[in-house]
Parts: sequence; structure tokens; C-alpha cells
Amino acid sequence: MNNNFLLSHRKEEPENGTLYLVGTPIGNLNDISQRALNILKNVSLVACEDTRQTKKIMSKFNISNKLISFNKHNSSTKIPKIIKDLKEGKSIAIVSDAGMPGICDPGEDIARIAKSEEIDLICIPGACAGLTALVSSGLPSSSFIFEGFLPKKKIDRDKILLEISKHEKTTIIYESPYRLKKLLKELYGFCGGDREIIIARELTKKFEEHIGLTIDEVIKFFEDKEVIGEITVVLKGINKKMSIVNEVDLKKDLKELINAGLSLSAASKYLAKKNGINKSIIYNLK
Repeated sequence: MNNNFLLSHRKEEPENGTLYLVGTPIGNLNDISQRALNILKNVSLVACEDTRQTKKIMSKFNISNKLISFNKHNSSTKIPKIIKDLKEGKSIAIVSDAGMPGICDPGEDIARIAKSEEIDLICIPGACAGLTALVSSGLPSSSFIFEGFLPKKKIDRDKILLEISKHEKTTIIYESPYRLKKLLKELYGFCGGDREIIIARELTKKFEEHIGLTIDEVIKFFEDKEVIGEITVVLKGINKKMSIVNEVDLKKDLKELINAGLSLSAASKYLAKKNGINKSIIYNLK
């Protein structure tokens, strides 16, 4: 089919009755596309995670449009109204505070519901902290796992951390600066101090930093420092051959200690201290 035919018959954006998921800058406001600016300017309204953050973009590029709040606290009440507006022919843009909507925010929910209601949905691509950190980390990037923000409840958090410790692929984690030191200690416990890691801080901004080579080094770097700014963690996966060898050896040691009379808990605690890893890793080898 002739591509010129396709282009000449493509409707101008924004299209009526269409939901646009619009990527916005993660720091540097110049990282927004002309297409995204056109959508923000011409849709019927813009639903924002925080209207104050979106106003910064609108102000810089002299855009005036109707903004409404749309975040995890009010999404359940806002989604039905947005869906109704879309069915009535309005075009609506969804934006997060930074990056791609739908990644760790309620953009995911409205996208799912819009699809189920057979509403046209178009993504306007833009910056993403996870991918920006990954490609600049120097760690394997062809195949990776995105975990986002880890759960806060300890039992759920430990389960995810145990899975992460066994991943062979590079893992991307989002973390608050206030909880980074805690996360690093947890990663040390589950993965050991030698695992390669990069902490990407303030990506695309004036004080952007890429910190670390190993978990040990990163813990020492932040030991006497206040952690500030947006944080993305990129963790190298485990070597498959080493993982198999270590697990076989640990299972053997655990069995021997239990046969010698130690309880599973006591044997796990001993081996965890001996090998410098979290007790739950040993315990779950039973």
C-alpha cells in the first residue's frame, strides 16, 4: 500500500473521542516533543497527576488549557467521568508528574478501562527514568526486569527482594531518597556486597549523578550523606553458573547442619552470617 496514501488520510491530532497517554520530561523540560506539546495544547482537557507540575510545562511553552487532577487518591472517582467525556467525543490527555503515564501511576488503570470500553488510545512517547537509567548504567540492557517501587509490607518486600536476588537479568527499581539507604542494606543482605549496581540520581537535571559499581561501594558513598533527588536503581543480574553452584553448596551445608541437630531457623541464621547474606534466602532453600 502507498505510504503517501496513508499519510494523506491520517486524521490530524488530537482526534475526537481519543485518550492520549503523553510522556513528559523527567527533569529537563526541553525533553518534551513537539507532538506532545500539540496534544497538550489542543485536547479538550489534560488530566494531571499534579496540576502544579503540569503548569510548569504549560507555562514554559505558553500553553493554556483546562487541567484537572487525576492521581492515585482520586482516580476511582475521576475515571468514570473521563470515560463519559471520551464517549461524548472529547479528546483527553493523561500526564504524570514526570515520564510516561501508566508506569507506577493510575494511568495504567484508565488505559485498561478505556481499552475495555473500545475507546481509541494513543501513546505519545517521551522520557522514562527507568530506561534512561538503564541505558546509561553500562549494565546489560538488552533484557531486563522492571520492578518499580517495591512493596512496603515486610513479608511482600522480602519476597520480591528474594526474587530480585535470583534474577539473571538486570533489574530496575524506583525508590524514594528517604528510603534508599534502607533498600541498599536490604540488597546487601539478599545479594551480597559485590553485586554490581548503579544509582542514577536527578536524571536529565543539573546535578545528575551516576553512583556506584558495587553495593558495598554505594553503601559507603551514601553513609554520611543526605540522599536527595529522584532515584532510580539499576542492579546487575546474577551469573547463572555461580547461582547454581552457590545454591547447591548452601543446600548441602544446610542439610548437614540440620542432620547435626540444629533447627532450620538456627542453621539458616548461622549460614546467613557465615556467607554474608539474608537469613530468608537460606531458609527458603529447604
